[in-house]
Amino acid sequence: MRFTSETSSDGVCERLFTLGEIPGVLWTPEGAAGTRPLVVMGHGGGQHKKAPGILARARRFVTACDFAVVAVDVPGHGDRPKDEEYNRIATENQARVEAGEELAPLIASFQALVARQTVPEWQAVLDAVQQLGHVGAGPVGYWGVSLGCGLGVPFVAAEPRVHAAVLGLGGALASAEDAARITVPVEFLAQWDDERVPRDQSLALFDALASAEKTLHANPGKHGEIPDFELDSTLRFFSRHLA
Repeated sequence: MRFTSETSSDGVCERLFTLGEIPGVLWTPEGAAGTRPLVVMGHGGGQHKKAPGILARARRFVTACDFAVVAVDVPGHGDRPKDEEYNRIATENQARVEAGEELAPLIASFQALVARQTVPEWQAVLDAVQQLGHVGAGPVGYWGVSLGCGLGVPFVAAEPRVHAAVLGLGGALASAEDAARITVPVEFLAQWDDERVPRDQSLALFDALASAEKTLHANPGKHGEIPDFELDSTLRFFSRHLA
């Protein structure tokens, strides 16, 4: 892991890094020392590691809970080079939707493909970050919706260090099998009028989770319209399960 820049503001230290070809960002409390909980965050499709929603939540996790937070650019996003194969598939999928095919199965298939690359990458990032003295091998949480859910479900299913997860805006078409392997507490976000993920597929993914403790948070609105108050709920959720 190689750190490339460091800035601090309002009690939060932000450090950009690269791990091999993976660009990422780590947020910690200013002057942090010793082990603390860590939240891994997965950004949405077409976004990046410092997208506004990621940045706002990360800073709140740090200032309100004294956590560390890490996020990386997934393949073809942010500071990573464009992936010709992924671009080709996305272009083909767009043409298929315009020809009348349903969007949700195409999204699910694409996310399953990308997850085969991102899961081991995120595990490598987790290994590296937990070796830092001011983060350490404390409890780990995961937060990710939309693409962050499609990639996060297989990550949480595969990674025993994750103690709790916030997921949502995803469906069961690609993730049900992995969801059945998740037993940690989950808070699941669904938008009732989601135009990208059919409601029945979202509810089916929630149902597929094997967690004994899981909570469905369904709110009116379209795919990207998660209410601001859900951040406060997420803070309480992670504070209970990671602190």
